[in-house]
Amino acid sequence: MNKLIGKIVLVESSPYMSMVDIDVDGDFFSSIVLETPSSASYLKQGTVVTLLFKETEVSIGKNLSGLISLRNRFKATIKRIEKSDILTKVFLNYKTREIISIISTRSAQKLGLIDGDDVEWLVKTNEVSLLKET
Repeated sequence: MNKLIGKIVLVESSPYMSMVDIDVDGDFFSSIVLETPSSASYLKQGTVVTLLFKETEVSIGKNLSGLISLRNRFKATIKRIEKSDILTKVFLNYKTREIISIISTRSAQKLGLIDGDDVEWLVKTNEVSLLKET
């Protein structure tokens, strides 16, 4: 499980869910949670939270251009790659933190991924969970 620590900067709510923006060292992540400030008191500006997302939910892109619907899109460098027949584990250096992506080996080969590559990693807003720091 990938984990990052950040601070809530914005909460937009409807009756049953919220879109939450979190600042992680100057990068802004978004998460959709099935809670609102009235059902979860931590959903307020300034609260420190842990962002959690599975390795299998992290996509990798090279030479991306144009617009895309994924709001969580960040630059990183490939530290290490572990390939197997079906799946490949890609270890990324993101602002001195490690993010892990598990993608198909076919995709890794098609992208021509190698150690040291500059890439972008992406994760859908609904795949980022929040946990209040204690």
